[in-house]
Amino acid sequence: MRLYFKYLNIHLKSQMQYRASFWLMSVGQFFIPFMVFGGLYLMFDRFGQLQGWSFFEVALCFAVIHLSFSLSECFARGFDAFSSLVGRGDFDRLLVRPRSTALQVLGSKFEFTRIGRLLQSSFVLVWSLANLPAVWTFPKLLTLALMIANGVFIFTGIFILAATFCFWTIQALEVANVFTDGGREMAQYPLNIYEKWVTRFFTFIIPFGCVSYLPLMYLLDKREGSELLPMLFTLGGALFLVPCLLIWRFGVRHYRSTGS
Repeated sequence: MRLYFKYLNIHLKSQMQYRASFWLMSVGQFFIPFMVFGGLYLMFDRFGQLQGWSFFEVALCFAVIHLSFSLSECFARGFDAFSSLVGRGDFDRLLVRPRSTALQVLGSKFEFTRIGRLLQSSFVLVWSLANLPAVWTFPKLLTLALMIANGVFIFTGIFILAATFCFWTIQALEVANVFTDGGREMAQYPLNIYEKWVTRFFTFIIPFGCVSYLPLMYLLDKREGSELLPMLFTLGGALFLVPCLLIWRFGVRHYRSTGS
């Protein structure tokens, strides 16, 4: 972790050398999801509810997913940009260093301009919580924190899987965007509004449902039962990360360099 924080500090200092550019990009990142949220607001202003879900209930789901995605983009961007390391042959240099390749790739790039997305999602989170008093208990707030943390694990795991394919394809596969950008857009709404096969896929294969829909039902008192079970649901994100890292190790063992 000491090495990771050194990577973090170096990248922060380098990006702050061009402060005007940094803040302009951060402002731009603030307004990108703001437009998406504006569409959500207008939809509820027109129709009132979505299959029994109110605006602030869906806004809470929106905030959780966008916070998770923003944090993952900020701190796991190295895997998202991994194809450039393979294409230039720079990954060979990482292999001879006495540290984990996953840690080095993780520390190869940070996107601190995502602070704009984080702020916008945080505003939505606070606004929705202020209008959902049922969430203001310690077990529910702890569950909410676990939802965000494990959402970060899921998006990071998808970035790792996409990066692993680069060992064989050199370039990143655009199909990965179906599960990152597409998964973010899909999971910002409660999963029960979709077809059953979609709900099952994004609960048991890529477990977005474990960090949004299932715990959300508990937070909003839409289901009864133990308080411990919804917390355990959120750990599906951490479990998803484990096979992703194992697949990454398999890819590293079969890496044959680009010949550059």
